[in-house]
Amino acid sequence: MRRTIRKAWTAGWLALALAGGTGLAYAQRVEGDRAAAQGVYQAEVPVRSQSESERNAGFARALAQVLGKLSGDRSAAGRPGVSDELRRARDYVEGYDYRQDEGVSATTGAPTYDTTLVVRFDRAKLDDIAAALGLPVWPTPRPKPVLWLAIDDGSGPRLVGLAKADAARSTLDRAIERGYRLGLPSGSAAEQAAVGAIWRGDAGAIARISAHYSPPMQLIGKLYRAKGGWAADWIFVDHGKVLSRWSSDDASARRTMAAGADGAADALVRRYAKAAPVGPAGRYVVRFTNIRGSQDYMRLSAYLDGLSMVQGITPLRATPQALELELQLATGLRGFSRVLDDELLEADPLQVDGDGEASTFRLR
Repeated sequence: MRRTIRKAWTAGWLALALAGGTGLAYAQRVEGDRAAAQGVYQAEVPVRSQSESERNAGFARALAQVLGKLSGDRSAAGRPGVSDELRRARDYVEGYDYRQDEGVSATTGAPTYDTTLVVRFDRAKLDDIAAALGLPVWPTPRPKPVLWLAIDDGSGPRLVGLAKADAARSTLDRAIERGYRLGLPSGSAAEQAAVGAIWRGDAGAIARISAHYSPPMQLIGKLYRAKGGWAADWIFVDHGKVLSRWSSDDASARRTMAAGADGAADALVRRYAKAAPVGPAGRYVVRFTNIRGSQDYMRLSAYLDGLSMVQGITPLRATPQALELELQLATGLRGFSRVLDDELLEADPLQVDGDGEASTFRLR
């Protein structure tokens, strides 16, 4: 295998922009057949071993990542009902691989070996979970805005073009973590001359010079030294309209730059992510028909007990026609319907109300 080494620091002003500290390590990236996450429904998490317990814990962390990318919501894992789904993460795994990353400690020079779990989740199942829990879903394919970033390390602002991509690595990587990608301008002489417009926050001028790139979205940022650390001012433009302005600061240049990708993701999600109508959490009276005996009752009870969004079951009435239960749900009836196994239960089409909610289900 051909190996390439990406150093975490480079010479001159790039070193100042990237490092933000000392004692950094660099990793040896092995190209070829190495396992890597691709797309919104896959994620990578570090693990300490390949044991089953460590793998299951990794599945949960990977699912939290994917739900965050799917919705664009950094706090998706903290939404009601999501923690229960994280405990069942292995049920949604379509496949997984391990990757060994070889590195070298910049402090001691000793080799390091890290294990990464690469997880692929079942798209249809996760779409149903997101819809059932009322998570906003940021549709795919997603736009790839152009990052117009100028950095001043004390010797004057300079544009980060494609040839200097490592200078903006933390911004580019954070965008991927948030479920989208950023592009960079080629860095031509005309684009280098636009650094003044970036510095004065002239979003219109940058939108015009960026017109030949697609899509017509720009993340404009300037990074500079401030109070012993770094600060950055950001503008996100969508089709000529400024959607958001924000600032970030940190002792680390990397973290300061990563906040640019976070702000752009937040702006895009507010504009484009939509949540399916699922109704509020609460107690609902639900009828189940075609219960032909104790075995059917036990089968239904076991199934409902296994649904994470069903937080409580209270029997109300049993007749030859139907079993009536009060269910404590983490979502509304429409969300409940989205996660049902249609090979076990089907909604009674004659009992669907005007809002599209079914409260009667037939056991198959």
